[in-house]
Amino acid sequence: MRKSNIRQKTAFALWVLTAVLSTACSGKKSGVSYEFTNIRRGTLERTVSSSGKINPVSTVRVLPQMSGKVEKIFVDYNDPIRKGDILAELNTDVLKLKREQQYAAVIKARANYELQQINYRNQQVLAEKNLISEYELKTSKTTLDSQAADLAVAEANYKEIETEINQYAYIKSPIDGIVLDRNINVGDTVVDSSSNNSSSIFTVAENLREMQIEAMVGELDVVSIRKGQIVRFSLESLPGRNFSGEVESLRMVPVVSNNVVSYTVIVKVENQDGALLPGMTCAVDFIVERSENVLMVSNAALRYQPTNLSAEKIADMVFNAGLEGMNDEQREAALEAAQKARAQTRAQNAGQNQGAGLTNLMMGGGQQGRMMGGGSGGGRQTFTQRQGQGPGQGARRGEGAAIVMRNIWYVSDEGKLEVMRVRAGISSGSFTEIHSREDVEGKQVILREKI
Repeated sequence: MRKSNIRQKTAFALWVLTAVLSTACSGKKSGVSYEFTNIRRGTLERTVSSSGKINPVSTVRVLPQMSGKVEKIFVDYNDPIRKGDILAELNTDVLKLKREQQYAAVIKARANYELQQINYRNQQVLAEKNLISEYELKTSKTTLDSQAADLAVAEANYKEIETEINQYAYIKSPIDGIVLDRNINVGDTVVDSSSNNSSSIFTVAENLREMQIEAMVGELDVVSIRKGQIVRFSLESLPGRNFSGEVESLRMVPVVSNNVVSYTVIVKVENQDGALLPGMTCAVDFIVERSENVLMVSNAALRYQPTNLSAEKIADMVFNAGLEGMNDEQREAALEAAQKARAQTRAQNAGQNQGAGLTNLMMGGGQQGRMMGGGSGGGRQTFTQRQGQGPGQGARRGEGAAIVMRNIWYVSDEGKLEVMRVRAGISSGSFTEIHSREDVEGKQVILREKI
């Protein structure tokens, strides 16, 4: 009686195991439901994202050419200016006193020079009559030249003071533009630009109608950047507005921060309405590729893999789906490669089983070892892994570029779980372009399993 019960329980267990395997092979599982999405047409872009700062194309720092106290300021922030306009004036009271003092020095030097001229002419007359020696005449000529030099120095010093009073005391704009920054107030003392302590007193932007973005792009993405590339950017301060620009140049000098290498990309943008202000930060998207009116599907659908199928079953279904997209020659070559891979895997497994025979005996018999390590499923699974992509994706080398194949799962009209192979194109991060030999527009595919 006990043996009969044992046989009944064993038969029941085998029946249950057979039912479970049959259900798994048919792609159905009790309690599994799906979320679906549709393959549709649209426009896709592959972009490189970065951030940057908006700056004027050209700015000029205005430094004083002489030291002094600020007497007057004629411009303020954001004032438009023209080249030569007076921005500020320095006090010249001390310079005017120095000018009078130097003027007196010029008069004295000129008087000494004129007196020495008369003396030298007299020495020449006496020398002609041999009344003085040649040395005395030469000494008189040297004194005259020295007096002439003193007069020239005095006149140059006077002109320098005049220049400071009439020109350097008036700080003028070197270009047409707009005042971005003012670093002085009335009563401040400024230092001339030749000193190490000198600093700019005004910052002038040449033109705010044309701006530029300095964006930092990582070394992995910088190879996708080229001159003339279209750029789209947005600002948090102006939500809802999209701006566009164009890559002007790529600076080859790397910037290393926290062991991350980046490069500065200059983007030229128009600012006709003046909405873009210097110093604004923006989110930048460099458009690398763009495809219009293409079939696309959610990336989640491409990542989906059934949880109610074994790895062997998934490999079989993906392999058969891949054969459907091939011609007879390609299909024959694929089948031959699969058979060789399966035979090689069996040989490897046989060698492993022979070497581990003693271990299997000690672990409880050879049947369990054959179920764990042998069987036809191992060959197919090894073949799939050797493709390097797993059951969800694969790659084939086409003419000039790699062809990436991906899997899309769907439920057939008969209610069975099926898979089809598609060629993937560009991806926006959320959707991916796909190419299929069949007309799959509007087809409902599995997005994910419902919990």
